[in-house]
Amino acid sequence: MKSPERKICLTELVTEKLRHWIITGDLELGAHLSEARIARQLNVSRTPVREAVNRLEREGLLIVEPQRGTMVFSLSPCDMAQLCDARQSLECTALRAAMNRDAEGLAHSLGGIIDGMKEARADGDDSAFLGLVTRYHQCFFDHSGNRFLDDAYQTIATKMAALRYRIGRHGAQMEQSFREHLELTRAARAGDTERAEALLRLHIDRKEDNYWVRMTSQSSPETQDLVEPHKIEDGPGTISSSA
Repeated sequence: MKSPERKICLTELVTEKLRHWIITGDLELGAHLSEARIARQLNVSRTPVREAVNRLEREGLLIVEPQRGTMVFSLSPCDMAQLCDARQSLECTALRAAMNRDAEGLAHSLGGIIDGMKEARADGDDSAFLGLVTRYHQCFFDHSGNRFLDDAYQTIATKMAALRYRIGRHGAQMEQSFREHLELTRAARAGDTERAEALLRLHIDRKEDNYWVRMTSQSSPETQDLVEPHKIEDGPGTISSSA
C-alpha cells in the first residue's frame, strides 16, 4: 500500500503537470478531458488524477459538470471583460501599495525581470518571456505587504497566465508587452506612482483588442489527447516527473 506522503506527492505532481499543460496551451481552452486517458498518458492510477482535477476545479482552471464531464475553462467576451476589470482593480491597488511601502525594492525586482525579458527575447524564448511577464505582475503583490490582496489575486492569476501564453505569442503583442513593461519599470524607478498606475491601467485595459476577442471565440469541444505521451516515474524513495 502506498504511504499517505507518497500519495500526496503524486497528486501534487499530477496537479502541477495538468496546470502546466493548461497554462502553456498543451490543453486548449474548452477542451474535454478524460481522467482515464490522462492516467494512461501519465502512467498513474486514476486516484491522483481525480484529486488533481478537484484541486484545479477549485482554482478555476477546470470545470466539472454532471453529464458533460471535465473541461478546461473557457471565457465568454463578458467573462473576459469582467476578468480584466478584476485584474485591473487588484493590480493597481497592489502597485500603489507596493510603491508606498517598498518603492526601491519593487523597482529593483522589476528591473531584474526586465533584464531577464531582454535575454529571453534575444534567445527567441517566448515561453521564458511569458513566464517572466507573470512574475513581473506578481511582484506588485509580493512588495505590497498585503497577503489578503495577494490571496484575492491568486484566484485569477493562473487564468491570466493561461491567456497570456495564448495571446502573447503574437510578435506584435510581444514587442508591445516588452515596451509597456519597460516604461512601467522606469516610472517605478523614478518613484512616480501616478504614472506607473496610469501605465498599468493602459496595459491591462485591452478588452476591445482583437486578440482578446478572438481568444473568447476559441474552444475545443473534443476530448483532447496531448501531443506526446508523458510519464510520471518513481525511483527508490523518490517521485519525479520525466517531462
